Amino acid sequence: MVSRETGTPEATGAATGARGETIAAVATPPGRGAIAIVRISGNSAAAIGAALIGRRDLLPARRAVRAWARAADGALLDDGLLLYFPAPHSFTGEEVVEFHGHGGPAAMRGVLERVLELGARLARPGEFTERAFLNGKLDLAQAEAIADLIEAETTAAARAAARGLSGEFSRAVAAMSASLTELRVWVEAAIDFPEEGIDFVEAGDVAERLAALAEELQRWQIAGRQGLLLREGVRVAIVGAPNVGKSSLLNALVGEERAIVSEWPGTTRDLVRERVEVEGMPVWLLDTAGLRPSTDRVEQIGVERARAARADAEIVLWVRAPDVADEAVAAEILSSLQEGQRLIEVWNKADRFPPPPGEERLWIAAQTGQGIAQLKAAIAEAAGRTPGEAVWLARKRHLLALAEAEEAARQASTWGKAGAWELMAEELRAADAALGTIVGRTDPETLLAEIFSRFCIGK
Repeated sequence: MVSRETGTPEATGAATGARGETIAAVATPPGRGAIAIVRISGNSAAAIGAALIGRRDLLPARRAVRAWARAADGALLDDGLLLYFPAPHSFTGEEVVEFHGHGGPAAMRGVLERVLELGARLARPGEFTERAFLNGKLDLAQAEAIADLIEAETTAAARAAARGLSGEFSRAVAAMSASLTELRVWVEAAIDFPEEGIDFVEAGDVAERLAALAEELQRWQIAGRQGLLLREGVRVAIVGAPNVGKSSLLNALVGEERAIVSEWPGTTRDLVRERVEVEGMPVWLLDTAGLRPSTDRVEQIGVERARAARADAEIVLWVRAPDVADEAVAAEILSSLQEGQRLIEVWNKADRFPPPPGEERLWIAAQTGQGIAQLKAAIAEAAGRTPGEAVWLARKRHLLALAEAEEAARQASTWGKAGAWELMAEELRAADAALGTIVGRTDPETLLAEIFSRFCIGK
C-alpha cells in the first residue's frame, strides 16, 4: 500500500508479513551462459549467504568474496563470487546477497535449492522490484521503466526506458503535483478565511497558472504518445487487389524473402506476419490475400482473414499498380475504413511504369527497393511518430492519468473564475490524485499486484 497523504510506502499487515520474509531467485535468463546469478533479499540474506559458502564471520559489504557454494552435506555446488549489500543501501532497500556462479542450469538450480533450504522462499515475479518500490528506492513509474528496459526491442525504446528509469518523467510529475499543492493552499485560504477580504484570483494568478499547468499536462501527453508507439508499435495491413505486389512489398520492407511471390493470382491465401523496425518503432506487417471474388473455398477464407486484419490494423497500406484494375477493391477499402484508421495509398511497379514528372502520389518498386525509404517515412508519419527521442516509454495508464489531470485542472479554472472555491478545491484534489497514480502515490494494492506480476522472476 501507499500513503495517500505523504506518497510514501505504507506497510499493511499483508505487506509487512511478505516483506519480513527473505526471498530468492535466479536473476539471469534460463539456459547456458558464462555467468548466472542467484539473488537473495530480506532480513536473513546475509546469514543465508554466509551459510551458503560455509563462512562463520560477517560478510564484508560491497566486496566480492570468492568461495564455493556448498550443499547441506558439504558437497561442492559451484565456484563463484558472493556479494553482500547491506540495508538500506541496496536495490530493494533490504539486505541483498548475490551469488555469481557458472551459467549452467543444473549448477544454479543446486545453488538456489540450497538457499531455499537455508530459509528463503522463492520470489514471485517482480517481487524484488516491488520491494524496492515499497521501500521508497524508486517510484512506480521508475519500476515500470525497469520492465520496459528489459523488454525493449529497439535502441530507441531502450533509451526511452532508461530515461524513465532515471526519473526524468517522475520529476516532472512531482513538479506538476507541487504546483497543484500550492494552488490548493490558495484555495483553502480563500475558503477558510473569507473575512480577510483577499482577492484570491488576482493574488494567486490562478487562471494563468492553471492554464500553464494544463498546457504542461498536454505536452506530456504528446510526449507520452511517442513513448507508447515505441512500446507497442503499430499494426499495418497490406491490402489490395491480386498481383499488385503486396508480398513483394512485404519482402522489401522486411529486407528478406518471407512471403511467396508469384505471378499467379491467389498465391497468398493466409496472413503472413512480420515485424520490422521503422524509426525505432516496432511495426507489425500483415501481408493479406488479394481482394477478389473466388469460388475457391480456401482463397475465400484467406480473403475473409484479410478483411479482418484490415479492420484490426491501425494503418491500412493500400497497394495499387498501373496494370491491375482495382475499382471494386478501391470502393471496398475506402468504404470500410474504421474511425481513427490511417490510409496510405502506394503505387507499385515504378520500375516498369515510371511515374510522370511532378507526380505527387507515393510510388515504389518493391522488386528493386525504389521508394521503400519514403514509404517507411510515410508509415512513421501516419503512426504519429515525430523526430527525436521519446522522453519515456509511456503506458496507457499514464496517458489516461495525464488526461484526467488536465481535464480536472481546466475544470478547476472554470470554477475559480466563478468564485466556487469548494468545487475548485475538489477539482484540484482530483488532478493531484490522478498524477499520484502515475508514480504510485495513490495506487490501490490490486493495481500494484497487477503491474509487478508482469515482471520476470528474479527482477
